[in-house]
Amino acid sequence: MQAANRLQNALRKGGATFGGWQMLPGTNISRAIARTGFDWICVDTEHGNISDDNMHECVAAIAACGVSPIVRVAANEAWMVKRALDAGAHGIVVPLLKTAEDARQIVSAAKFPPQGTRGFGSPFSMEKFHTAEKGGLRQSEYYQQANDGLVTVIQIETKEALKNVDEIALVPGVDVLLIGPFDLGNNIGYPIIDSMHEELKKAINRIHESAKKAGKRTGIYCTSGEQARDYAERGFHMISVVTDAAALPQACDAALKAAQGAQNLNKRNMSYS
Repeated sequence: MQAANRLQNALRKGGATFGGWQMLPGTNISRAIARTGFDWICVDTEHGNISDDNMHECVAAIAACGVSPIVRVAANEAWMVKRALDAGAHGIVVPLLKTAEDARQIVSAAKFPPQGTRGFGSPFSMEKFHTAEKGGLRQSEYYQQANDGLVTVIQIETKEALKNVDEIALVPGVDVLLIGPFDLGNNIGYPIIDSMHEELKKAINRIHESAKKAGKRTGIYCTSGEQARDYAERGFHMISVVTDAAALPQACDAALKAAQGAQNLNKRNMSYS
């Protein structure tokens, strides 16, 4: 399983991984993002326009491209975690937790007994871990390897989670503390308007240090490649680069402005003739 889980494999080696963020439904979008070379893609069922059945299809499309499909569930609910992992997600992202007990509940939902309470029986999950050497996993192999091979990511984005971050980071089974800077800024009283307040930057650094002390990885949601590179240079591990919902209008806007610029240039040239 680990050989096919590109994100888990990279996290255990300790370097930076870069991911895309899918908010728009459709497997063609999944494949288009995956083919650009990302290590992982987060299928966002919290804020994205992605239903349960579409999530299943996107996970399959991403995995078929050799990229790790990660699902952000809508809330800290055990059944949501189970649905994402049963679809074959290589890991889950859970938002808006507050305490170490919340983190323990997430881990329990993501692990089969005896480490957790996840039910076994999905016929879909094992086929998302395919390698050229081995092919896919058998159902029994998936059961035996899932507890160690899947990635559990918890978001630190509430005032309470920031207060409890040292304890949260120590929870066994938590792999990554993923910072949601926008919600974190809102919840501690320093929303991101034009730039990050120094207090928000301090909070981000504190989370990163807590993860390092606990031997865990740190992730962060970024809105540009330049910002992502900065966090990679600072030692972050799971870094988003762009969302499809932002990239599409940005690309269209840039192309249209380039076209209109050429049109305006032609008008100026005509006025000189």
